[in-house]
Amino acid sequence: MTTLAMTALELARWQFAITTVFHFLFVPVSIGLSLYVAICQTLQVRTGKELHARQVHFWGRLLLISFAVGVVTGIIQEFQFGMNWSLYSKYVGDVFGAPLAMEGLAAFFLESTFLGLWIFGRGRLSPRVHLATIWCVAGGTMLSAYFIIAANAWMQHPVGYRLVGGKAQLIDIWKVLFSDLAVWAFLHVILASMLTAALVALAVSAWHLRRGNEVELFTSAAKIALVLATVGALGSLYVGDELGRTLIREQPMKMAAAEALFNTEQPASFSIVATGAFTHNPQKTSRDLKVPHLLSLLATRSWSDPVPGVNQLDAQYRQKYGPGEYAPYVAIVYWSFRSMIYLWGLVFLLAARGLWLWRRGRLARSRRWLGACVAAGVLPFLMNVGGWLMTESGRQPWIVQGLLKTSQANSPNVSATQVWTTLVGFVAIFTALGAVALWLFLREARHVPDELEEGQGGLPSLAY
Repeated sequence: MTTLAMTALELARWQFAITTVFHFLFVPVSIGLSLYVAICQTLQVRTGKELHARQVHFWGRLLLISFAVGVVTGIIQEFQFGMNWSLYSKYVGDVFGAPLAMEGLAAFFLESTFLGLWIFGRGRLSPRVHLATIWCVAGGTMLSAYFIIAANAWMQHPVGYRLVGGKAQLIDIWKVLFSDLAVWAFLHVILASMLTAALVALAVSAWHLRRGNEVELFTSAAKIALVLATVGALGSLYVGDELGRTLIREQPMKMAAAEALFNTEQPASFSIVATGAFTHNPQKTSRDLKVPHLLSLLATRSWSDPVPGVNQLDAQYRQKYGPGEYAPYVAIVYWSFRSMIYLWGLVFLLAARGLWLWRRGRLARSRRWLGACVAAGVLPFLMNVGGWLMTESGRQPWIVQGLLKTSQANSPNVSATQVWTTLVGFVAIFTALGAVALWLFLREARHVPDELEEGQGGLPSLAY
């Protein structure tokens, strides 16, 4: 099938995927930077040092850029549920709409209200009240993420519902909000956001330190970023392990695909690198380098317990749900999962090296390490995209696991031409918006922070 002959369903999937990936380039930055700025402002209030006040000023500008773009792309994403996925919205609206409504009515208004108070309250509110506003912003971004993740987790593992008249009806909101998958996925996203902001801050600080700009200020900023990067890296290792074991129980096909495990193994080996045909289910690998027993140990905490394979699960689902293809594109899930793992290893080594240099008092003088930090600024974005590719591709062909297939969820009266038109329009808008946002972000990041004037209120304008 050529690109021009793609169906409305395929185009709708591409449109939502592009919107989601673009949106999630900015969301982790907003979540993580709000926490980073809150920490800097806390240090300023506790120590009274102007250095930390200037850090708040500097990183606050970058926070505002990422927040603004994230809001715009998030609104476009939500509109697509009604435009391209009306049958999905009709089927699950009673359940899926609840956490989305909570996000809009509670979390978003919380973060946006307190963001306004933080921007314009400097010099007007007392230092401690002003500090509370940025912590409310940070809390609001996390709360907003929680409701979105809870809604997504319900699509991955539906709970707290019953089917009435061919539609899912909410019967227990607490099960929806606090399922194991929702909790672990939320923690994973927050730690990933912390890691993203830390590496962005580390990249910007390293760029300035290599040029000798404001050495004291950016050395301090790099140290804060290193602490957050270490916490984020170690925390994501633990949480990712727990999330993986949750997925083994609730979405075994996704995890089998993530390991290119086509046939059930006992004990199961962990795949280091594998190759095979690029089809939904090639049923075997052409080559696979493995570590014996490791997958059983990670998945079940046992040295020799079995882990189900793609082929056996596919046969099981055909018996349960009827004829069809129940395996995702294994190669996409496999390599997106490995992109997270291997890039995490690079990030961990970078942070460990930074902590060693910090201890030796050479943090601001190691040009090689600083250069590596600048280059590493792109790594968390690649990791985040890999994570969402695995999450969303791995549950296919389901849009709601076990209940509704993606092929049954799109809008029947929306033509391929209409979706093509909006897809081209969105790509054009995202390209322009992304270019402007990147230009603004880089301009602000390269700018050396000014000295603050006594009694200066609000954040400085982004224009010079």
